[in-house]
Amino acid sequence: MAASSSSAATVKPSDHSSPAEETEEETEFCRGFKDADAFVKHGLGAVVAATKASAALPAAGDEFDLYRSFPAFQHLTRLIMQHHGCRSHMRDRNRLTGLEDRFDLVVDSNDAVLEKVGILLDEASGVSRTQQPVMPAGYQPPKIVVSSWNRRGGECREETFHLLHAKNIQRPQLKFKDKVDNSNTPFVSKIFIKPNAVKPLPSCECVKKPERPEDLDVPAALVDFIHQQRTKEHVDDMFSHPYQYELDHVVMPESLKCKPEVQMYKPLAESTCQFINTLDDLVALNEKLAKVSEFAVDLEHHSYRSFLGITCLMQISTREEDFLIDTLELRSEMYILNETFTDPAIMKVFHGADSDIEWLQKDFGLYVVNMFDTHHAARCLNLGRNSLDHLLKVYCSVNSDKRYQLADWRIRPLPDEMLKYAQADTHYLLYVYDRVRADLYDTGNSQPTLIQQVWAKSRDLSLKKYVKPIFTEDSYMELYRKQKKSFNTQQLAAFRLLYAWRDKLGRENDESTGYVLPNHMMMKIAEELPKEPQGIIACCNPTPALVRQQINELHQLLKQARETPLLKVCAQTNTTKQAGQKRERAASDVGEESLKPNVKVSKTESETSVADQSTKPAQKKQNVQEPEVPEQDFKPFDYSQSNFKIFAGKTSAFFLSFFICIFFFDWCFQGTVFIACIFFHR
Repeated sequence: MAASSSSAATVKPSDHSSPAEETEEETEFCRGFKDADAFVKHGLGAVVAATKASAALPAAGDEFDLYRSFPAFQHLTRLIMQHHGCRSHMRDRNRLTGLEDRFDLVVDSNDAVLEKVGILLDEASGVSRTQQPVMPAGYQPPKIVVSSWNRRGGECREETFHLLHAKNIQRPQLKFKDKVDNSNTPFVSKIFIKPNAVKPLPSCECVKKPERPEDLDVPAALVDFIHQQRTKEHVDDMFSHPYQYELDHVVMPESLKCKPEVQMYKPLAESTCQFINTLDDLVALNEKLAKVSEFAVDLEHHSYRSFLGITCLMQISTREEDFLIDTLELRSEMYILNETFTDPAIMKVFHGADSDIEWLQKDFGLYVVNMFDTHHAARCLNLGRNSLDHLLKVYCSVNSDKRYQLADWRIRPLPDEMLKYAQADTHYLLYVYDRVRADLYDTGNSQPTLIQQVWAKSRDLSLKKYVKPIFTEDSYMELYRKQKKSFNTQQLAAFRLLYAWRDKLGRENDESTGYVLPNHMMMKIAEELPKEPQGIIACCNPTPALVRQQINELHQLLKQARETPLLKVCAQTNTTKQAGQKRERAASDVGEESLKPNVKVSKTESETSVADQSTKPAQKKQNVQEPEVPEQDFKPFDYSQSNFKIFAGKTSAFFLSFFICIFFFDWCFQGTVFIACIFFHR
């Protein structure tokens, strides 16, 4: 009874306190936690404790084997597997592989947990992995490339860059008035009017060539060459730089000889940018450029879907405004800008103009006179990095956005983001031009010496001429040596045939060699020598479109290569042969034959030497009639008949005087020694 009463007594207060507990439970965020902060704090502490405990667990090795012998440790590992959602109650069926199996399961479980954590964090921050990037209407969304090169530095969150590409647009080459010349002939300048000329163009380039019926199917470059041969004009004029004379005699402007006054640039948001795609706008731009003393230039080029590449956009900036020129639309009219580009009174500012100079000549027939390259200025200042991004960061405190650097600039219409990117390339360049000139002037002890060096290098860069890639029978050897692989004769024959096929197909379809068949795929096909078309496709991942279309032709080329006799080929063989031939030609030009002694040999000896030479398979037999030499005694070579004139007519007198001098000095030396011995003996 007492026990029952005591129990009843104990129950009563609990019954009285139950309403209060219920109110507390209703106000709690979670069971045992008042609010979310308490829950997060407790959860963080639990995660940290679990991390420390997991780090304290023995690693794989002797220590793990020791702990594994205790049943309590095995029970602990089973509990860990259960909480991670992995298989439990594992049996050590094989003592050798049991540890590895458990370790793999632990790794998999950790990966699953971390993946769930990443997904939850993305959802909490509002990021959805399935969301597609916003793209201009009519184009497919690009692939998102995540790598170390496309992350912005200095920000807490990593942003991926979108590589814009145009898959389903019409090729701009089809709209060109002047068709692209991919023929295997040297490049001929497109210029036919020479503004600002000191030395006029040759008459062959100024007058339009009359067309003949037999020349209608001949490439333009070959027509010019034929015209030169017919009129017997000098061929060098056709391939020379049109402004060679002007650039050789151009003088550095006086404005570069003193320290410049730095003019601040306008904010990018406040400056005006005009997109030019008509002839009238281009003429108006040329008139504006003729009134300024300097302007900045940059180009955007595309080379993947064209054999020689095409210039898609030109950016020009003055001190007041920016211009973007649609060079795909105005390709045939761009020569108008030669009036300002070749004006020696106007400074053209580029950055890294090595390729720009060639592209201007190749696509538009434009040439540059009086140029300043800020890349060479950065090298002269030893800034460490010579890129435009670094110069903008140093002088303008601007972090340039390079997310569209690898975009396909053939896209029309261009998105606003790409237009802003193109405008920024030249918007700050004139300010950078002022700053680097001031630094060069200060570094040169207030003398324009360094500025003159940079200007001279820029002038030499303007003299650069575009050279079209010419296919020869040995063109494949240059790429073969770069790969540093050893092929046999069959593999090398396949590589040679594939190289020629790729070059021919690229020129005919105006596609780059990398698009037709990339180098690594071509090397793999030549190395494997597949016997079936399916094997060729297996060597290419992904398979290029033209390879799939021409698979039968490729199969026949490989079949032809396998018929070659099997021998091992060294990559340096042709190089050694060419070097030997060059040395032989040089020796014949210098006249080394005159240095050989006129030794007369007997007829039997000459016949023996000819017989020995005929036994060598690599040498060709030559039917040379040797003069009959009468048998006589051997005569020493007379050096007076050779090019060595030091012994001519002076042999006997020279040696006689030489021996007399030696005898005299020897006698004097012996006498001196004898007198010295007598003196010391006394």
